[in-house]
Amino acid sequence: MSTNQFAGQPAPLELLTNIPRLVAAYYLYKPDPANSDQRVSFGTSGHRGTSTECQFNEEHILAVCQA
Repeated sequence: MSTNQFAGQPAPLELLTNIPRLVAAYYLYKPDPANSDQRVSFGTSGHRGTSTECQFNEEHILAVCQA
């Protein structure tokens, strides 16, 4: 196994997630049920998608809990 080029160093800013933006997107973005790209999906280790792409938002969680 090779060593990651960033091992032992602070992560470059372009690799870091903007957490305030992610949280805001979770509450502000509303998925379009007709758009298959905005549907949440689940895999073997949990959900797939991100709030910033309208794929995992509050409305998704509410729908899953009500199902």
